[in-house]
Amino acid sequence: MPNSLAFLMLLIWPLVVAGLFMRLRPDLAFVWSVVGGYLVLPPVAAFGLPLLPDLDKMSIPVLAAFAAATLLRGERIRLVPRSGAARLLVALFLLAPFGTALTNPDPIRFSPDTGGFGGPGSGLADLPGLTLYDGLSMMLRNAFVLLTFAMARHFLASAAALRGLLSALVLAGLAYSLPMLVEVRLSPQLNVWVYGFFQHSWEQMVRQGGFRPIVFLEHGLWVAFFALTSLFAALGLARTEPAGRQRWLAAAVYLAAVLVLCKSMGVLVFAATLGPLLLFASDRRIVRLAAAAGAAVFLYPVLRANGLVPVEALIDAAAAFSAERAYSLEFRLVNEAVLLDHALERPWFGWGDWQRNLVFDPALGRLATISDGRWVIVFGVSGWAGYAAEFGLLLLPLVMLARGAAPVPAAAVPLAVIQAANLIDLIPNATLTPITWLVTGALLATAERRAAGIADGIAGAVGASAPAPQPRARTVI
Repeated sequence: MPNSLAFLMLLIWPLVVAGLFMRLRPDLAFVWSVVGGYLVLPPVAAFGLPLLPDLDKMSIPVLAAFAAATLLRGERIRLVPRSGAARLLVALFLLAPFGTALTNPDPIRFSPDTGGFGGPGSGLADLPGLTLYDGLSMMLRNAFVLLTFAMARHFLASAAALRGLLSALVLAGLAYSLPMLVEVRLSPQLNVWVYGFFQHSWEQMVRQGGFRPIVFLEHGLWVAFFALTSLFAALGLARTEPAGRQRWLAAAVYLAAVLVLCKSMGVLVFAATLGPLLLFASDRRIVRLAAAAGAAVFLYPVLRANGLVPVEALIDAAAAFSAERAYSLEFRLVNEAVLLDHALERPWFGWGDWQRNLVFDPALGRLATISDGRWVIVFGVSGWAGYAAEFGLLLLPLVMLARGAAPVPAAAVPLAVIQAANLIDLIPNATLTPITWLVTGALLATAERRAAGIADGIAGAVGASAPAPQPRARTVI
């Protein structure tokens, strides 16, 4: 169980956010509010509320940032995108949960005689049917996600803001590398020492005769992907800022070494394949490749269902690294095949929450599957409607940037690589984080301005250094 400090940190974070908005440029205050909260606040700990999503490290920073931006800075935050396609996807993202609730009124019963799974005392009860209350709860959860996305669109639209985001990701990565290295050396104990509990399975943090760090995130894979994000940001700044190229390259070399110590094969493959693009490929080629990779991920359920994914070749490739990695990948692929078959029984709106998207084995009296990849979780819970909405929003900025002849802002190119890597990683893992939505909103804002032919300049309150003289809380819909 989390200790008192864990809940105290959640309570005082809004005060930290208010201080950031009073001292920093609004775009930087927003970025550090979200990134800082994601990295240092306790995982798992949350304040549960009826109907509303839990108030935790994902939701508290963005809600506090929204309040500080509107109340302290008088920002007018447009919640609806300008792009027609983005508006459609946002509407689908918000309304799909009601389709899920309406098509899942039936409970899932495992044992008609006992009302439970495996008999009395098994601890596994029947899964309830969904109601409109559940649909509204899921919709509000999605609305919290969209708030991060909308604020990123507002604050991170200019070239200066994009550079600020890249710099913040590098600096955060450099700072976070210190506790990461402590855990590599001493074992992953920081969350226990600070917040009083260990947030995941200890066995999964043991790799190659040593440890991989987890710090204050949900899993070591999340830490590894954040290190990859920081590495790509450093390479991007080395690419776009010739005056500081040596400094950023030095940071990239250091972050690459830290990435190796994270002991995650997936991010090392990303670094080896996508990293050189940031050093040698043209802006247009990078963005087009990122869009193509994102489109392949978007179509992954179709490809997987029709046997077009080279499963055996992927396992053999993993075996070339280690038998342990091959077994892990095979386990994930077998599970996602079973979950996909289950999801296709209700393809349009999915099975809903309460673990209804998982497969149970009545003979064993327990879950027969584990869902790792974000794509199969969303597809099983929300069907094609929810999947198209979420993954469509993640893909759309890349597609918009890849179209047209106008040049792509230089600072957006490394963010496109980060977005493409994150999309690919959502196949085996569920590394959808607030940073994902920061990057998505920033790229969409850039794509919208480029499509409208808007010259680069100050977006929102970017560039301001002092609070607005007469703060006004106004939100544009």
